Amino acid sequence: MTFSTQVVHWQKTHGRNDLPWQNTRDPYRVWLSEVMLQQTQVTTVLDYFPRFLARFPNVGSLAAAALDDVLGLWSGLGYYSRARNLHLCAVEVMGLHGGAFPKTAQLLQTLPGIGRSTAAAIASLCFGERVAILDGNVKRVLTRVLGFDADLGVAANERGLWDEASRLLPSSDLHHAMPRYTQGVMDLGATVCTAKKPNCGVCPVAKSCVARGLGQPERYPVKTRKLKRSSQSIWLLWAQAADASVWLSKRPAPGVWAGLYCFPLFDKREALETAVPARYRSALQDTPAFTHVLTHKDLYLHPVRARLPTSAMARSEGAWVAADEWPGVGLPAPVRKLLALG
Repeated sequence: MTFSTQVVHWQKTHGRNDLPWQNTRDPYRVWLSEVMLQQTQVTTVLDYFPRFLARFPNVGSLAAAALDDVLGLWSGLGYYSRARNLHLCAVEVMGLHGGAFPKTAQLLQTLPGIGRSTAAAIASLCFGERVAILDGNVKRVLTRVLGFDADLGVAANERGLWDEASRLLPSSDLHHAMPRYTQGVMDLGATVCTAKKPNCGVCPVAKSCVARGLGQPERYPVKTRKLKRSSQSIWLLWAQAADASVWLSKRPAPGVWAGLYCFPLFDKREALETAVPARYRSALQDTPAFTHVLTHKDLYLHPVRARLPTSAMARSEGAWVAADEWPGVGLPAPVRKLLALG
């Protein structure tokens, strides 16, 4: 029995079959779930996915929405470029493709925010195209099964793994086999062939797995190139008026939290002080600093709180947002957490 046949059979009875974005060939739902699941745990997406569908049930409603509304609903999921690309992609699907998603991975990749693996996931799950995906879970499964020990930090080696992934695909009854296979290799990586302590005893391809035979499954995949991390200290002016409204301004692009509404940000506390009229600076109160971790950067955040009259921010860019309004605004996660604390 071939690798793909084993995965297809396993997925039918042991794979994940009850997630809200499964058991459908609707490319809108599959695309939305694939974008949400990038860099985000399934448990988190389970909360956001139904809310997003309730507000934007199809690509037309998403395209017609204001970007601020999309960012507001996305708030808390992080990696906000995904939301901006999601909206832009919906606009292009409506404007350039008549409201219908392209049916091939090649054409899907021309849309904003859709890379090679996401395009393949949509094309295989929805249209049965014989095309390979290669997300993190699938890389782990395939490198272990094949004993593929080339360094994936080298682009040429990753291209080689793409070739291997394509070679292993089903070759017949693609309309039915490809969606099941694509879901199956993702499920294997997520539930069985995990990064730590893989459960090889229940794996359907354990007998042919090179890494298991060597007794070294956790050695794969091999990737030596590490992302360089940086750090930045930021002071946040948490201005609040007597009626509990807060001062928020829209972040410019490019930059951290681009397009979101945020407290005014400053590189130094002295710069923050100058943004407040001198007669109100005694109201500034430092609250405990904390670290917020982004993909490539650690942000050391220093909130400085102040009760101010509304006139105090007259020369600043932004607006007072009422206490019953900011929950629906697109906010960075740390700002939302601070506001929730009151």
